[in-house]
Amino acid sequence: MRLPAPLPGIRAGWAGILFCRLGEPAQRRKIRERTRFDFMRRIVHFIIALVVWLLLTWNVEPQNLIAGVVVAALSAALFGHLFPRHSALMVNLRRILWFIYYIPVFLIHCFKANLDVAYRVLHMNVPIRPGIVRVKTTLKSDMGLTFLANSITLTPGTLTVDIIGDDMYIHWINVIGDDTEEQTRIIVKRFEDILKRVFE
Repeated sequence: MRLPAPLPGIRAGWAGILFCRLGEPAQRRKIRERTRFDFMRRIVHFIIALVVWLLLTWNVEPQNLIAGVVVAALSAALFGHLFPRHSALMVNLRRILWFIYYIPVFLIHCFKANLDVAYRVLHMNVPIRPGIVRVKTTLKSDMGLTFLANSITLTPGTLTVDIIGDDMYIHWINVIGDDTEEQTRIIVKRFEDILKRVFE
């Protein structure tokens, strides 16, 4: 059986067409993997958007729940591609359980820091030594670094100023010593060890 002649305007010959056809399974596999990854990323976006909606409205009545599902679905469809690339890794039971564990750990540290700052405000004789310190982090993913920086900032008494490579610059209400390792242990390690299990 004779092969039909290539259409006018197509520069590649039959060898190129056959090569493309031989490569189709690998290309299709890549496309499927990319599609699956994008779908999982949008699912994560949808779940987070729905949780945020419910927290903001604080209402689980059917009409509010339906509205939240619609808004979250539209948000995932329109803006899911803007979501961090590694967010699809969160669709993992082990990571989800570690993240759930992280929430009370963060809240406990936040509560203790609130008491510490309040005590320093109410007792003027308590010395403070504000300053910017450089601490180290072993987190590599953008998502992990974002959560770590925000956790430090949301904890009263510390504020993330900048991140450059593995170095984080933190404004601390009461700088303790000059040892970077000790400062890293106090400020970073309490959050980092758990976040590494979630995002790395």
